[in-house]
Amino acid sequence: MGEAGQTASVRTTCPYCGVGCGLLAEVKSDGSVAVRGDPEHPANFGRLCSKGSALGETVGLDGRLLAPTIHGRRASWGEALDLVATTFAKAIEEHGPDSVAFYVSGQLLTEDYYVANKLMKGFIGSANIDTNSRLCMSSAVAGHKRAFGSDTVPGTYADLELADLVVLVGSNLAWCHPVIYQRLAAAKQKRPEMRIVVVDPRRTMTADIGDLHLPLRADGDCALFNGLLASLSESGSLDCAYIDAHTTGFDAALAAASVSDLAETAALTGLSPDGLRAFYKLFATTQKTVTVYSQGVNQSSSGTDKVNAIINCHLATGRIGRPGMGPFSITGQPNAMGGREVGGLANMLAAHMDIENAEHRARVQNFWGAPRVAEKPGLKAIDVFRAVADGRIKAIWIMATNPVDSMPDAGAVEEALNACPFVVVSDVLANTDTMRCAHVALPAAAWGEKDGTVTNSERRVSRQRAFLRAPGKARPDWAIIAEVARRMGFGGAFAYEAPAEIFAEHAALSALENDGARDLDLGAFAATNAAEYEALKPFQWPQPSRDGAPAETRFFSDGRFFTPDRKGRFIPVSAKPETRITEDFPLVLNTGRVRDHWHTMTRTGKSPRLSQHLAEPFCEIHPADAATHRIEPADLVTVRSPHGEIVVRALVSPRQAQGSLFAPMHWNDQFAAMARVDTLVPAITDPVSGQPASKHVAARVARFEAARFGFAVQREKPKKLDAEYWAIAPCVDGWRVELAFASAERNWTAFAVALFGVGAGGGALSYVDRETGQLRFAAFRGDRLVGALFLAAAPVAVSRSWAVDQLSADFADHRARIAVVAGRPGKGLVEKGATVCSCFAVGAKQIAAAVMSGCVTVEAVGQVLQAGTNCGSCRSEIKGIIDANRLEAAE
Repeated sequence: MGEAGQTASVRTTCPYCGVGCGLLAEVKSDGSVAVRGDPEHPANFGRLCSKGSALGETVGLDGRLLAPTIHGRRASWGEALDLVATTFAKAIEEHGPDSVAFYVSGQLLTEDYYVANKLMKGFIGSANIDTNSRLCMSSAVAGHKRAFGSDTVPGTYADLELADLVVLVGSNLAWCHPVIYQRLAAAKQKRPEMRIVVVDPRRTMTADIGDLHLPLRADGDCALFNGLLASLSESGSLDCAYIDAHTTGFDAALAAASVSDLAETAALTGLSPDGLRAFYKLFATTQKTVTVYSQGVNQSSSGTDKVNAIINCHLATGRIGRPGMGPFSITGQPNAMGGREVGGLANMLAAHMDIENAEHRARVQNFWGAPRVAEKPGLKAIDVFRAVADGRIKAIWIMATNPVDSMPDAGAVEEALNACPFVVVSDVLANTDTMRCAHVALPAAAWGEKDGTVTNSERRVSRQRAFLRAPGKARPDWAIIAEVARRMGFGGAFAYEAPAEIFAEHAALSALENDGARDLDLGAFAATNAAEYEALKPFQWPQPSRDGAPAETRFFSDGRFFTPDRKGRFIPVSAKPETRITEDFPLVLNTGRVRDHWHTMTRTGKSPRLSQHLAEPFCEIHPADAATHRIEPADLVTVRSPHGEIVVRALVSPRQAQGSLFAPMHWNDQFAAMARVDTLVPAITDPVSGQPASKHVAARVARFEAARFGFAVQREKPKKLDAEYWAIAPCVDGWRVELAFASAERNWTAFAVALFGVGAGGGALSYVDRETGQLRFAAFRGDRLVGALFLAAAPVAVSRSWAVDQLSADFADHRARIAVVAGRPGKGLVEKGATVCSCFAVGAKQIAAAVMSGCVTVEAVGQVLQAGTNCGSCRSEIKGIIDANRLEAAE
């Protein structure tokens, strides 16, 4: 695998979101990796998003952790694993099994997850294993269990294409799940009569496909769907026969929903009565309706209630489990579903069994041959790190996640880990914000280097396959965990030699005493051997038998659920959202994702292509709020909450709701000076699910006063930046750097020399205008640019795309060097402008030029420039450029 000359494609699965796209990966003769969509995979049928398309740029070894370390010094695997095993064993002996914890990740493969859960819950005897999936979909899990008696996603992706009405709630599908967005957009193009409603406080790029956008007030979801339930009753749109035959609790749910009339619902949601009536009528009159919900619903202190408010409306109309109908939770991570299958959450047992059910515990214990099984739920994510902080947790093992950046109250999480007696981190990279807290660092195999399975949002299990050799001393996570278990004395139960054995064991446990009693059943694969595992094709569960298994499955079409009485449960919910804003913190901060980055950028941060669309951390703010706070476009701003502050770029946009801010979660101390947005988010959680409320944070914003602003491009990654603000991003042949300084008094030539690591003479050119405060400095080595620095008293107006291109240019001609110092393209040269289409590196100015030459549709631009023809995530932005240029031409 991965050797020179290899050209055969390997079928594998994307490691990003929960869509679970199939890929064909190919190692070229020069060692580079090419990735394209698998046309045979039923999740994506060959489609890819910008992130999936750029995966080949992320597999390099720069920054990789290649050997175990102990307190920063290189160690052997034997020494490191012995230390982990003995330290955990000692803590358990002296303080009990609840004195240790695992914090794992939806980035793990199911086989990794299974072994970690088995070790903690079955052999250590504690349920203190939780996952970063707690942060993204645990409210969906809790809502499912309350309504259905099981954590079951009833439908399939095809339902979105079959529906006549798709309601997108708290889901920026175009950027966060682009391939599903493509499938939905294609379905609407074929059937223009299909209606799409987008419920989101922001007018995201997804809203542009909607027939109706409802800019909901933060946490107004319960009021919106309670109002819908009451409206369905008033308009005679209930399926009373279904309610009577297949559900319980309807009267209480309707009574709770009927507390508010339309006017009060409008006040609670921030929506107009006309907007509410339009939505309620669409839902009432459209039988084939799917409601898709994601982080905007889940990441809330009332997330579980929101899920149940949505499900209540589907139960009330009998629209569940049939083609084109049902509630649909779409997950954020590639294997959040697989983690749920094996019991990766602290309040779950393996194979969708219940940790508080004595019969289930005995079944699992006997199957594992375990000395004990945890008898009560363990600590959920927030509580794990609180227990680390107060000393209850003496040893913690963090796997494939970066909680110092991604957890709420992230500053407190870092303080807790720094005070913890023993922290183990298994990861791919040597330098992350969490890794700096580690006493022991263990090198894990990355995507492309390991084998296993993942489960996507429609319950489809797919294989991830290795096509590269693991570098250095890196090992798969399951092998690391199993080796620690053996050293703790549990060897017989962890004698795995390959992931196929783990998968077969997981499948066998799911089928144990099942016979339709539980939704998860992989019994068809309980005897899977290595050859069958290698050839395993994507499939949807349940799969109790290989004989006659359907290609697609739905649950609850027969009206039978997994509750004790086999009936679906209505859950009464309160409509009144919490108010968190105060006089000191009058704005609502919403956090989330952007199109081309992922989580904390440990993978996407390696890709030059993905780092050009939005190259630095930002805060989106409505023009009216910007004016109130004296903030101009491209200013730097300080965003504060009672818990912390960040400094980011202002993105002034009417797409943002007035009174609200949006800031992405991705940037961290590896890429920016002070941009860890989760340091602002309080540790407020949903009382049922334990999921943090990351989308409703009281905040304030102010202009960041800087005396000098800078922008640089350079060939080498900057090692240390002496600036109050900085943000870095990789680009082709180098790095781009944004800068700001509190003082204008500095030897700027010396700063540039230190930044680029060059001498002040030789190939250096500079320009200084003392009156305006502008300084430009460029250093060359041979015919190549080493670096260029541009400084000004205001945000630097130099074209970023043009400056980046100079790192790849030839500078044998002295006149070309002068153009760099001048800070603009030479005569006759055209710049691309800010990147819009990452897939084909097409800029805004190129698109504008195409529009002015006669391309007046997105399709026409695509024919000329290819922009928007791959993942489609940029199509709304292209349309915006078309509309803006046509408006300008008409004036």
